[in-house]
Amino acid sequence: MELRCAILDDYQNVALGMADWSALAGRARLEVFAEHIEPQDLAERLAGFDIVVAMRERTVFGAELLSRLPKLKLLVTTGMNNASIDMKAAERLGILVCGTRGVVGPAAELAWGLLLSLTRKIPGEAANLRAGGESWQISVGTGLQGKTLGVAGVGKLGRLVCGYGKAFGMEVIGWSRSLTEEKSREIGIGYAPSLDDLLRRSDVVSLQLTLTKETRGIIGRREIGLMRPGAILVNTARGPLVDEAALVEALQAGRLAGAALDVFDREPLPSDHPFRTLPNVVATPHIGYVTEETYRIFFGDAAADIAAWLAGKPERALNVPAAGRRAS
Repeated sequence: MELRCAILDDYQNVALGMADWSALAGRARLEVFAEHIEPQDLAERLAGFDIVVAMRERTVFGAELLSRLPKLKLLVTTGMNNASIDMKAAERLGILVCGTRGVVGPAAELAWGLLLSLTRKIPGEAANLRAGGESWQISVGTGLQGKTLGVAGVGKLGRLVCGYGKAFGMEVIGWSRSLTEEKSREIGIGYAPSLDDLLRRSDVVSLQLTLTKETRGIIGRREIGLMRPGAILVNTARGPLVDEAALVEALQAGRLAGAALDVFDREPLPSDHPFRTLPNVVATPHIGYVTEETYRIFFGDAAADIAAWLAGKPERALNVPAAGRRAS
């Protein structure tokens, strides 16, 4: 019997071309959803599927939704962590969740690209040139050399961002709960004993934190108030790390020079959201990991996960589901 497999949120409609899915021929019929399915429609649209491939955290699989998908046996997420999947509910319902490998570098590269775009006002200048504007130049940018970069979250991604800052001649300081003064010296950066200290000392603050119960809303109105007047906030990690309303207020008031953002509380970002129109914001639609190299790994591993599960030998399992649902 041929199973049905949904590939979700393939915005560029490239999933089928990024991997060899031939091992699934005759066993699983692939159906690609290039458009984002709204939460209220998910249960109905996915009710007939045995397998779902989810792109990172673009779609939330909470307990209520999972309970309304009686045929679902295998849920594959790109990456090995997905905070949008209720793992305990999946286990209880007998749904196996598997992950894929990933690539660290692209998100750090984007963080730096967004920062340069904001400080050198690249989007406006490029748009003016393309439009044949009457003025040859329309803005005055700011440089990074000699400024202080504060990196909150000095893991693999954070260390890459630290390296970029040093290459641009910035003074780099770091903070995370596990970072020590000794580790900071080994990395070659300054040490901030607290997040408050990092915020007070930095001209640019880059968030590279994992989203947890402890870090959700870690940058709120109080924390933004600690930042230097004219400072810049970069967030390519997770939207809910920041109180969006407080950030909008600070940007509208001109207390912060700007924000460079790739992640948001709600994605896709509502069409009327201030981040779409504020002149001191450079924003992209969560493309930190959207590269050909990453996608080939994501979708290649997803195809391999499904084939392994069909063969009765699951790979990269992220949970241990209760007995009940099996491959047909």
